[in-house]
Amino acid sequence: MHRTYSMRTSRLPTASQVENPPPPVSTTKTGRWLGVGGIGHAFRKNAAGAFGPDLSRKLAQLVKMEKNVMRSMEMVARERMEVAVPTSLSRGEACDEDVSDVTDKLGVLIYEIGELEDQFVDRYDQYRVTIKSIRNIEASVQPSRDRKQKITDEIAKLKYKDPQSPRIVVLEQELVRAEAESLVAEAQLSNITREKVKAAFQYQFDALREHCEKVAIIAGYGKHLLDLIDDTPVTPGETRYAYDGYDASKAIIQDCEDALSNWVSSKAVVKSSLSTRSRTLSQRHRENIAKRIEGIDLSSQDAPMNGDRDSWLPADEHPNYEDDAASTIEGEERGREEEREPIAA
Repeated sequence: MHRTYSMRTSRLPTASQVENPPPPVSTTKTGRWLGVGGIGHAFRKNAAGAFGPDLSRKLAQLVKMEKNVMRSMEMVARERMEVAVPTSLSRGEACDEDVSDVTDKLGVLIYEIGELEDQFVDRYDQYRVTIKSIRNIEASVQPSRDRKQKITDEIAKLKYKDPQSPRIVVLEQELVRAEAESLVAEAQLSNITREKVKAAFQYQFDALREHCEKVAIIAGYGKHLLDLIDDTPVTPGETRYAYDGYDASKAIIQDCEDALSNWVSSKAVVKSSLSTRSRTLSQRHRENIAKRIEGIDLSSQDAPMNGDRDSWLPADEHPNYEDDAASTIEGEERGREEEREPIAA
């Protein structure tokens, strides 16, 4: 992405950063040996682009790096579900009834987030597999490119060493066939790449949208659970009121489960709205693509004949033929008389 238009290089803080300043960089992001993901991650990333055809090396590296991402997400999902157990147990054993009940329910929500992350990995894999199919197609096209280049090099060598060699004609014919095969392969590669790229990132963005919306739902109900804890300060010796929020906490968990079950992408809360300029330019681009696909319609220029071929009549059989012919002749005679020049004596 161009540096000027990259949000990641923006110097001004975003609205969310102004409202809630970001925390310091996590200590887990520093002090790693051989990269962020350890030895296995670094080996996969560096070795992926070192082998295979030149055309598919970049995508091969991308596929391996995405595998590292997925394994990291799998670890996060597993550890998230593991940490939910002590959240439910340890904090509630030595606390009051309200804290015990709420932390138990918070453990349920945290475990649900871990399951969502595990499901997100499965959907994210659809994106990776689709990108991997593009890599395989690019690898299959490389032999046709190599064959065409090899024939071209042989022709150049023969023309330099022996311009009269009869093998040049044979190689030129092979080059024509190789170029035809390569042309078909390149067209298929272009068409499939465009289709697969759109499908792959559609999978990724749909998975991200669903995951983030559901996590936001869980976070919202988690804050409702926290409201059940009475954090009013008490004086020494004072006794708090008896906790009566068990039914409320159960109802909140049930509401959260219903909200997760009933969530669909069409009811997503976060909507990406384009500005007027962006919407106009995007619509214009789509219309241009549609025009190129449909071509120019010339069917309206020539009106079709009414009825079948038998309805056609010769000119002399037309009912108004005599009147039209007479008026035409008179008009031509008048025209010739007006154009006639006097003859000099």
